[in-house]
Amino acid sequence: MKKLPNIVRIIVIVFCIVLGILIAFKIYKNHQKVYYAEDFGIKKIYSSKDCNNNGIDDYTDILLGARKDAENHPTYKSAYYAGGYPPDNEGVCTDVIWRAFQNAGYSLKDMVDEDIKNNVELYPRVNGIPDTNIDFRRVPNLKVYFDRNAISLTTNINDIAQWQAGDIVIFGTSHIGIISDKRNKKGVPYLIHNANQANREEDALEIWNYFEPISGHYRIKE
Repeated sequence: MKKLPNIVRIIVIVFCIVLGILIAFKIYKNHQKVYYAEDFGIKKIYSSKDCNNNGIDDYTDILLGARKDAENHPTYKSAYYAGGYPPDNEGVCTDVIWRAFQNAGYSLKDMVDEDIKNNVELYPRVNGIPDTNIDFRRVPNLKVYFDRNAISLTTNINDIAQWQAGDIVIFGTSHIGIISDKRNKKGVPYLIHNANQANREEDALEIWNYFEPISGHYRIKE
C-alpha cells in the first residue's frame, strides 16, 4: 500500500491530537465537580417575599427563571420588537433578567419604564426620549435602575459569602447576568447569562470579570 505523503501524515496526526484534546476537555467539563454554598459553610439567603404566591421565595424564583431561560437556549438575536418583548426562542443578555423576574411574578419592564418616566434625566442612555419598546432591554438602563432600586453589594468575587443565588451582576455597561446556586472549587458562583455561548449556566464569573470588570452586584429589596 502506498504511503501517505509526510505533510498529510503530519496534518492527520495534528488533527487527531487536537481532536483528542477537545474531547478530553469536553469530558472534563461535563464531569467537573459542582459545589454549593453549604460546601463552604455559606448560609444561603432566602427572600421573605413570594410575589407570585407559588410557595417559592423570590430569590429562588429569580434563579429558577434564569435557569429556565438558559435551558430553553434562545437564539442570540439583538433586535427591536414592537411591544418590547422578543419571542421565547430569541434573546440577548438582558432578556435573561426580565424573564427571571417574570418567573418570580415581577414585570421588570413596567418597573423600569415607570422609573424612567419619573426620572428620565438620570438615564443618559434614554437621551430624554423614553422608548418602552427597548429601554428595559438595555444594560446601561438596567444599571441605573438597579443602582436606584436594589440592594448594592460587593463587586469582589473572592468575597464568596456575599454572592447568592438570584443576585444580579453587571459587567461594565455591556453585559448582565444572574448568579447561580452552583459554585466552582473556590466557591465562586456560576453565571447564568446569554452571550451566544453553548452553555448558558457556566463557571464564567471570573473570566468575565477579568475582561470586563464587574460594575454592579445587586439583590432585590425585601
